[in-house]
Amino acid sequence: MNVVETLLRLTGKRPHVLVAFSGGIDSTVLAHALVSQRRKFASLRLAHVDHGLQAASGEWSRHCARQARAWRVPFVSLNANIQRKRGESPEAAARDARYALLASAMRPGEVLVTGQHEDDQAETLLLQLFRGAGVAGLAAMPGRAPFGQGLVVRPLLGTPRAELEEYARVNQLSWVEDPTNVETKFARNYLRTKVMPLIREQWPGAVTSISRSAQHMAEADRLLGELAHRDLAKAVDGDGLRVTALRALPRARRHNALRAWIAGFGLEAPSTAQAIEIGGRVLTARPDSQPEFEWNGSIIRRRAGRLALAVKSADRVESSIELISKSWHWTRDRQCVLNRAGDTLALINDAAGPIDLDALPKIVEIRARAGGETLRPGPRARTQALKKLIQSAKLSMEARERLPLVFSGNGAQTRLICAGDRWTDASVMANDKSLRRARLQWSRK
Repeated sequence: MNVVETLLRLTGKRPHVLVAFSGGIDSTVLAHALVSQRRKFASLRLAHVDHGLQAASGEWSRHCARQARAWRVPFVSLNANIQRKRGESPEAAARDARYALLASAMRPGEVLVTGQHEDDQAETLLLQLFRGAGVAGLAAMPGRAPFGQGLVVRPLLGTPRAELEEYARVNQLSWVEDPTNVETKFARNYLRTKVMPLIREQWPGAVTSISRSAQHMAEADRLLGELAHRDLAKAVDGDGLRVTALRALPRARRHNALRAWIAGFGLEAPSTAQAIEIGGRVLTARPDSQPEFEWNGSIIRRRAGRLALAVKSADRVESSIELISKSWHWTRDRQCVLNRAGDTLALINDAAGPIDLDALPKIVEIRARAGGETLRPGPRARTQALKKLIQSAKLSMEARERLPLVFSGNGAQTRLICAGDRWTDASVMANDKSLRRARLQWSRK
């Protein structure tokens, strides 16, 4: 098992590593393999998310903490507050909550490493296939992708589950067992326990072959993304798109460009039928009409030959969520109210926080996005457009509208130093020599 070599290949030399440590066999094997060669990393931490969905979850957290102490590795425990959206499955809600917490725990430039393996990859592709997913869905899980303030890396995607089990046996590892993993009412468990054994019996190498197909789909998805980028570059009109440029594209490329544009706002992609409706009725309507199309809380509006995206509820709450520009004297009041809706930005002391309080001006300016903002999200990072960072993070339209920006200075000398609680500029970023550290906490009502 070459997990360390794979991780270094995907991240470069001596990364700062945060391991998603559930305590199950997969993440236990992953953590043990990395701990065994910890000197190859600039830092190594374990993070456990307690979903609080089962009576034993507290004991699982304590098991993970004990294991981290035995390995002498820094450990952080995170408690999830799972809130299901309408129509969302419990598994999806738990997954979203887990990744949101892990993203919030990451330090700038840190790499989140997760334990999904080859069998997980094959199961994911098949589940997506059964749902009628397109190329992006069938690409399953990427080995490396932007996430939080750094990357998420899955170095075990080429390793079968059987190899992990053998590693655990040889190294006499202990782990926790989630009893829900055998409940076949869940689609993945049914596939794993009922369907996959039959597939392996007939086609012993099927898991590896299916995972290889996911790699082919990922390559195809990248090519489609590049094509969409070129097509959108000719159609872009501020935050919207020119209808004439879209109508000039062949139907398949038009749908591909629209999907990429919508995904760039962090919104759920429309179904095939919905994409056809957008690319057809909305685009071909008379120039003097103002067609709209709604789906899953989002809306596309055509106005004067231009398409624009919005959150469906935005009209009702726009006046209350509109950010109020103000000066914030954080040494007097550690919490700043941002709008009439009651959103807040708080500065919280944190020994591991990303902000150096001694580098932070005593008075900062809070403003909404105006466009063109840039930020350097790490001491060794290049200056990047905030728009690009937001697109990579796939923030929702609502989050983009409400995102508070923190500036130092005033007038022409202002500089963006923080974007909500997600990005911190290198000019105020803490390091090992920082005596007072803190983090921002952005809360939305």
